[in-house]
Amino acid sequence: MDRSDSPLVERVRDGIADHGVEALSVMGLIVVWQLLAAAIANPLKLPSFFQVVDALLRQWETILWVDLRVSLIHFSMGMAAGLLVALPIGMAMGWSRVADRVFDPIVELIRPIPPLAWIPFAIIWFGLTPQAAGFIVFVGAVFPILINSYVGFRSVPRIYVESAMVLGATRNRDLIRYVAIPSALPSIAAGIRIAMGIAWMCIVAAEMFGASTRSGLGYRLWDYYSLHMMDLVFLYMIVLGLLGLLIDRTFRFVVQERLLRWQEGLRQN
Repeated sequence: MDRSDSPLVERVRDGIADHGVEALSVMGLIVVWQLLAAAIANPLKLPSFFQVVDALLRQWETILWVDLRVSLIHFSMGMAAGLLVALPIGMAMGWSRVADRVFDPIVELIRPIPPLAWIPFAIIWFGLTPQAAGFIVFVGAVFPILINSYVGFRSVPRIYVESAMVLGATRNRDLIRYVAIPSALPSIAAGIRIAMGIAWMCIVAAEMFGASTRSGLGYRLWDYYSLHMMDLVFLYMIVLGLLGLLIDRTFRFVVQERLLRWQEGLRQN
């Protein structure tokens, strides 16, 4: 049997074919970055790729074991609180007209306030603690989840509800469990994904402006900027981008590839 025809070799070949363009794109960006840095010849304005790699070799332990851990704690606290608050309120507003009338004025009054505007109160209420940064993340995450949950429940086709009632699901609890939640799940998942992106930006801003302990990716980024160590600033920017990408891809894999596999038939190549 020809080894080139083995399933493993074919999978490797398919993987290279699928991701070769992405790899070339990233390599091209690195080449352009290095050439541009060489042309500018000023590390304060733009550190080169090799300078950032050297900074990574010097700083990776602090990034991995201190700053990354702290930022993920802040992120997890805010996202968990956002889910606990936004999901039940959004579902209730989408399912019940009374709940919609009660919560809608409050939501629409608070929602336009930028999350960063809450930083002074976060510091006053919680001090320079992880809870303060978690609160800013919560403010950024809660409304995308709430609005998408509301839209998902509000958009449940009436024929689904009527069909379930004919089949015996007459209680609200059963209709929500077996009809509304499965129907609204794609919208809820989209809201959580948007919220995660906003939350990640909020956590950086919260740490940069002091709503945190003296650590975290955002805090270090601002601290190194004040010291004009721009290679480390650029390094932390890249770490933030890569970690945000990893969180998003992990969520998409778990939700879209596991919970929403039934949508595959609706996707276009």
